[in-house]
Amino acid sequence: MSLGRDEPAEGDRREPVDDGRDRSADDGRREPAANGRRAPADDGRLAQLLDSPVVGMSPWIAMSVLVGPGRYELAVGASLALAVALVVLGRVRHPGSSLKILEVADVVFFAAMAVIGAFASQTTLSWLENYSGEVSNIALTVIALGSMAVGVPFTVQYAREQVPRERWGDPLFLRTNYLITGAWGAAFLVAALAGAYGDLVLHNSNNLWTGWVIQIAAIIVALQFTRWYPDVVRARALRERDLPGPPEPPLSALLVPLAGYLTPVGILVLAFNAGPTWLGIGLIVVGVLLVKSLSRAPSAESGVRG
Repeated sequence: MSLGRDEPAEGDRREPVDDGRDRSADDGRREPAANGRRAPADDGRLAQLLDSPVVGMSPWIAMSVLVGPGRYELAVGASLALAVALVVLGRVRHPGSSLKILEVADVVFFAAMAVIGAFASQTTLSWLENYSGEVSNIALTVIALGSMAVGVPFTVQYAREQVPRERWGDPLFLRTNYLITGAWGAAFLVAALAGAYGDLVLHNSNNLWTGWVIQIAAIIVALQFTRWYPDVVRARALRERDLPGPPEPPLSALLVPLAGYLTPVGILVLAFNAGPTWLGIGLIVVGVLLVKSLSRAPSAESGVRG
C-alpha cells in the first residue's frame, strides 16, 4: 500500500522485518503454509493461539496450578491428557510436521510422572503431592535453557510455522525467540522458587501467595511478554530503516495485565483471610487505579511514519 506516496524504486525496496510473528494479516491475508495450502481466513485469533508456544506450555501450567495435597493424580492425569491432545492436534493442523521439543517433553515427562505415581508408595506419593509442582517447574526451566544452549529455543519451532522458510535464519527472528524462551524459563523458575518457599519454609503447599498468587503472576508476565515484545522489535526495526509501520507499543501495554491482576488478588485476600483487611482493600484499589493510569499512559506516536 502506498499510503498516498510514490512507490520506491526497485533498488530502494528493503526486505520485510522478521520478529517471530506472522505479519501477513497486515494486508488482509495469511502467508501460505509450507505445504502450499492457505490457512482459512476466518482462523483469526484461535489459529494464532493454537500455533503459539503458550499452548505447548499449557500442560505445565495446568500441573503448576492443580497439584497439591490430594491432587497429584488429578494434576498429572489432566496434564498428560492435555499433552497427548496437543500432539494429535498439532499433526492434524500441520500434517507431516515434525514433533517439537516441547511436545515431546510434555508427553515424556507427564507419562513418567503418571507411571511413578501409579507404583509409588504412600510416602513417595505424599512427597510428590508436595513437591511435584516444583519438579515440573524446574524441568520446564531446564528445557527452556537447554533448548537455548543447543541453538533451538523451543518457541522458534512454533514461530517457524508462521513465517516463510527463507526468514528462519534472520538474526532478529532468532533473537526474539531466544528472549521469549528465556522469559518463559524465568517465569517457571520464579514459580519453582515460590513453591519451594511455601513447602520448605512455610510448610504449607496451599499457601495462597506462594502456591498461587506469585506463580500465576509469573505466568501472566511471560504470556504478556510473548505478545508484546515481537511488536516492539518490529516497530523499532521499521523505524531504524525509516519504513512505515505501526508505533512501538509502550511499556504500559506490558504492565496492564499484571496491574489488573492485583484486583482479583485483593478479593482473594479478603475472601480467604490471607492477609489483613487493609491489604486486600489496598490491592483492589491500587489495581483499579494502576490499570486506569497505565491505560491512559502516552503511547508512541500514532499512525504510520512516512
